[in-house]
Amino acid sequence: MREVIIIGSGPAGYTAAIYTARAGLKPLMLASSIEPGGELMKTTEVENFPGFPNGLMGPDLMYAMQEQAERFGTEVINDDVVEVELNGDVKIVKTGGGETYEARSVILATGAAYRELGLPREKELSGHGVSWCATCDGFFFREKTIAVVGGGDSAMEEASFLTKFASKVYLIHRRDSFKASKTMVDRVLENPKIEVIYNSAVAEIKGESKVEGLVLENTVDGSKTDLEVTGLFIAIGSDPRVGLVQGKLDLSEDHFIKVDGRSSRTSIPGVFACGDVIDPTYRQAITAAGSGCVAALDAEHFLSA
Repeated sequence: MREVIIIGSGPAGYTAAIYTARAGLKPLMLASSIEPGGELMKTTEVENFPGFPNGLMGPDLMYAMQEQAERFGTEVINDDVVEVELNGDVKIVKTGGGETYEARSVILATGAAYRELGLPREKELSGHGVSWCATCDGFFFREKTIAVVGGGDSAMEEASFLTKFASKVYLIHRRDSFKASKTMVDRVLENPKIEVIYNSAVAEIKGESKVEGLVLENTVDGSKTDLEVTGLFIAIGSDPRVGLVQGKLDLSEDHFIKVDGRSSRTSIPGVFACGDVIDPTYRQAITAAGSGCVAALDAEHFLSA
């Protein structure tokens, strides 16, 4: 019987592991066989994580966090969780490798995945001009011409934020009106650095080793045009990884795991959640790490009681 099992890794999971391990709880982390380390494993330079004045690569940050967690006694297994039974005093976790684990508490740090456009060069050029995070990567596009894709509040926020760095921002939307709030839309339309391209979708990303331009397809007549940009920010939403707990835990209206206030407590005692799987707003490595700390402390208090 384990004291705590952590499902998922990334900044939230590894931080939860560090804190629970230092508390003597000997956590087991099931970190995924496909994406251990989470979304930061796809990121190049991370320059906004405190303590690294010269920045570092996303995978290096995750490897360092894992090493720190293991140093204090975390057992990390790269296997996928396929089923959980969370009701009752004993939580049961089953993996794709055929193992079954039991624990008195579970911390869910399964994260969220940014939605992709599904273009051939999209993943290949991630970190080389293609980004899903203006806060993370906007700094690298000073005085550049870039594009943002999307029509919701997130896209409006990204476009507005990026004008702090870029000389020109194109906002590409596949319809002739936005679903974003009027306040956000007005802010974009009044910004002289932003040009909206309506009724258009990105059909192709040009460039071999970095983004050198886009091919846009008109959604009305199918015509295609070239757009010269050096960066593409995709802001079409994200999907929290809640498949394991669908129908088992209470979720918010936008399908993130619902927690009690600022805590990590879910609708089932002994089950805690942290990181991007509970956060539709900030989605930063540092906020995920802080959330992982909260989950660890909540789990420790639950087990002590």
